[in-house]
Amino acid sequence: MSIERIYTREIIGTQRSASLQEAAVLMRKHHIGTLVVTEDDPNNDQAVGIVTDRDLVIHAMAEGISAGEISVGEVMTPGLASVPLRADLHEALETMRAGGLRRLIVKGEDGGIAGILSLDDIVDALAADISSLAGVIRSEREREDAEND
Repeated sequence: MSIERIYTREIIGTQRSASLQEAAVLMRKHHIGTLVVTEDDPNNDQAVGIVTDRDLVIHAMAEGISAGEISVGEVMTPGLASVPLRADLHEALETMRAGGLRRLIVKGEDGGIAGILSLDDIVDALAADISSLAGVIRSEREREDAEND
């Protein structure tokens, strides 16, 4: 299975200096768990890392730090683990496993960010495939039962 058909294309970003509270508001507004982090320079939209809802919990809430007192840059995962747009699912899963990651940046053919592939995206795709497989089995049984009647 190619990741090209299952990754999330919408990319929402925030600047490194944004507070975790601002990040949480963006995540809630867009119903997402990951933001791409850029430098604070408006002329430089180069991605420097990602911040996840888990980062907010582990690095702020669990530490008792107010989300308004800590910046995204202090808790983000620096760098971008990525796979090319044309990668297959096995390659993406191996990259996730090797890095202990739940999300990967998907790089377009031009090298830019095309989207994000999450473990949730993969589970949804596999669940749909398994459901289709179960449908094939049911159809076969129904056909055999009809032939035997």
